[in-house]
Amino acid sequence: MAASSSFDRTQQLPRHFAWIAVAVAAALFVVNMAVLLLPSSPHSEQMRSVYAQPGVWVPLLSRVATVWLLAATLAWSHARKALDERGAARIAQLRAPASRFGVVYLAAMVINFLVLTPLFYQAQVLFMPGGPLHQHVDTYGMRSLMATSMLIQSALQMLVLVASVWLAAKFALRERSTAPTAESPAALDPGMDASTRNAVALVAAATFVSLQLWVGNAASGWVDTSRDSALLPLLLGWFGVPLLVFALAFWGSWLGAAPEPAQARPFRAVAAAASAFVLLQVACAALAIGGLLWIAGASSSGRSSDSRLVMFAAGMVAIYLVLLVVLLRTVTRRFYRRYL
Repeated sequence: MAASSSFDRTQQLPRHFAWIAVAVAAALFVVNMAVLLLPSSPHSEQMRSVYAQPGVWVPLLSRVATVWLLAATLAWSHARKALDERGAARIAQLRAPASRFGVVYLAAMVINFLVLTPLFYQAQVLFMPGGPLHQHVDTYGMRSLMATSMLIQSALQMLVLVASVWLAAKFALRERSTAPTAESPAALDPGMDASTRNAVALVAAATFVSLQLWVGNAASGWVDTSRDSALLPLLLGWFGVPLLVFALAFWGSWLGAAPEPAQARPFRAVAAAASAFVLLQVACAALAIGGLLWIAGASSSGRSSDSRLVMFAAGMVAIYLVLLVVLLRTVTRRFYRRYL
């Protein structure tokens, strides 16, 4: 009975890692918001009035959800990879891997919060009205520099997140220097977790939509988003569209993983999603440039381009969604060809 209980806990380890990653990120987010918004905090009243605007808190929640989703996906993938490669019997011999993962991940995130966050704030001060750069750069140049700075900060934050999850998982899943058991790695019990096909599709879809949201949040620095925007369009843009993208990405990956991979190999799903995302952006950028050049040529000949522009935008959205499914299906099948 004890052995069965230990085996069951081992089978649930990927899920535990994912929830721990989300819990740590959520706790730090709550602490950060409390520091900013509690009445005892400096400028708390002004900060509360700012964060009460939908144009501020909706994108903020989207960024937070992106971090949680990516952290949970990577944490789940590390644990599932260990189960696939070593088998449940060897993983069950580890001492409190979930607790060790949580401690190391929390420490890494706290260091990030205490070290990188102040540096990012100092960088933002440079672009504030009256900041050092305002004396040397005009308004347009300032906006471009600020957007570039936000893009670099976003990339650094993603690297820190990926490295933190990797470090925590490596420490938690490290084996003691004992002779390994002779048991070969075995697939997970289908009753204990999602099927390998569903697991591949979930990891790929979560990775794809995380990249989509991360790039969208980074690119928002180049767009003058109004804080007076209505709530419904903001919710549709920051949450409705990502949910649609997630559903289509899941479908494409699920089709690509048919009939059923022998093992989940989650980082192949991560690589497939990242590859499909890059290919999709390149393809759509090329199509967009070609379409805009065609519209510009039509407008220079005296013909109205407004209707063409609307049709082109609608067509690009449709092409993006179709290519999303096709590319994920194709790339996922290529990455999992040896396991099907």
